[in-house]
Amino acid sequence: MSYRALVTDRDADGKVTSSVQIIDNTRLPDGDVTVDIDWAGLNYKDGLCLTGGGGLVRNYPHIGGIDFAGTVRNSSDPRYKVDDAVLLTGWRVGETHWGGYAERARVHADWLVPLPHGMSTRDVMIVGTAGLTAMLAIDRLEAGGLTPEAGEVLVTGAAGGVGTIATSLLTRLGYHVTALSGRPQHADALRALGAATVIDRTEFLGQPDKPLESARFAAAIDSVGGRVLSKLLRQVKYGGQVASVGNAGGIELSTNVLPFILRGVSLLGIDSVMQPYATRVKAWRRIALTLDLAAYAGLVREIGLEDLPAAAEHILAGEIKGRVLVRPR
Repeated sequence: MSYRALVTDRDADGKVTSSVQIIDNTRLPDGDVTVDIDWAGLNYKDGLCLTGGGGLVRNYPHIGGIDFAGTVRNSSDPRYKVDDAVLLTGWRVGETHWGGYAERARVHADWLVPLPHGMSTRDVMIVGTAGLTAMLAIDRLEAGGLTPEAGEVLVTGAAGGVGTIATSLLTRLGYHVTALSGRPQHADALRALGAATVIDRTEFLGQPDKPLESARFAAAIDSVGGRVLSKLLRQVKYGGQVASVGNAGGIELSTNVLPFILRGVSLLGIDSVMQPYATRVKAWRRIALTLDLAAYAGLVREIGLEDLPAAAEHILAGEIKGRVLVRPR
């Protein structure tokens, strides 16, 4: 049997291009479970994979898509039966293992989780890797003692995938959320998701740097890194925490030890790629119970496989808000 897929390849000169092709089933990679894909997501990392950036893809030809949801077509693992609804995020799928930009995928059973009760395959891809990362960050912050009574929580990169869902989840859980965004045109949308205050990133970074600044935030979820992370660390209250989930603004951290020594600030690294099965199941169940998906009606865009190369360029340029869903079939 054959299926459609967006195949990314690199020529002898190193140029990376993608095109929709018909792939034979025999070319599927090894795995215990074959999934007919209903929906996949488009994330910043997907954009890098589709354009050859970041060195994430090493073996060509390649099929991208770091998260997807669908139904089991074939399984040799007793945990999954034909027609079971499943989802996948992480595990280097879409990077070193063929991913979700196809009508079909074959993966290892341990990488999947069952669809959480009350959510459809489309619902979970509105959330996707970005939403799972946001919930993992909240879980870690709360495990460290964060409660709504602690005070203001900053979300950076708030108009992006992680930021929008983190803003919504925190608000639904009773937190006072301040959204930091480099896209002032999205301020109203962030307020609609529950942000009490929206700060322009240019203004935030334009303030004079000091070894320590006025303590304002009880905690933060940062998906930007770079200068933004350095700046916000100096504004976290005594005993506060920062969950760092990305580095779109750069991997360098230029700071000093004062936030950590004098204020006891904790910097937590959140990686959603290789989380244990039980952790992923718990996070997805909490997302299903907490997130108001109706709030995302105007923040979801649907595209086909043919639209992905252009959309990848837009997401890398920071021109897309909310979530982009890919429907392979």
